[in-house]
Amino acid sequence: MGIVKFFKVIRGDIKVIFERDPAAKSFVEVILCYPGLHAILIHRMSHGLYKRGWVVLPRVISNIARFLTGIEIHPGAKLGKGVFIDHGTGVVIGETTEIGDNVTIYQGSTLGGTGKEKGKRHPTIGNNVVISTGAKVLGPFKVGDNSKIGAGSVVLREVPENCTVVGIPGRVVIRDNKKILAFDAIDLEHGKLPDPISEELNSLNQRINKLEQMLKKVERSDKDEVV
Repeated sequence: MGIVKFFKVIRGDIKVIFERDPAAKSFVEVILCYPGLHAILIHRMSHGLYKRGWVVLPRVISNIARFLTGIEIHPGAKLGKGVFIDHGTGVVIGETTEIGDNVTIYQGSTLGGTGKEKGKRHPTIGNNVVISTGAKVLGPFKVGDNSKIGAGSVVLREVPENCTVVGIPGRVVIRDNKKILAFDAIDLEHGKLPDPISEELNSLNQRINKLEQMLKKVERSDKDEVV
């Protein structure tokens, strides 16, 4: 990446903060007070060194960035234009992660792998994706363009375009602005939970009623024999 192109990308990184964060008031404030921006700018430098075959120095730089910002981005990860990390504390982005353009990532999110295999083991995030607070996207699959990952969700398989995913494990509940009514759609009703103790008591009551009925029949038969 040439110097001119590099500074154009940085200018775009700064511009998206004003577009997506209503709290941003001035250029100086954004430059000095946004750790997400700091982490991205440092990553773009370390990633350039990583692509040139450097290993240790980019990792040292990324660890310094993690100490300063609370955001860990492996120098091997690929970030598109207009990536916005809001707040950012606790964000982890793995080595083979690929992030598209205009992606928003909130604090506590992880884009990670699930095994020790070499090669591609982290997710590919499409364009215009929102990854909400505390979400975990784990594995070498793709999250489609214009999708949203709900807060606290754990996504373990591919997500189509234009979808909303929630839950553990993450499941698609909205696609193309339509609710998914399939049998495996996540149940968001949290006011009706199973009560195993009550179910067991009901089962015991049913057994006791059956035994009482059997005893009554035996008593009646005994009386008939005496008569």
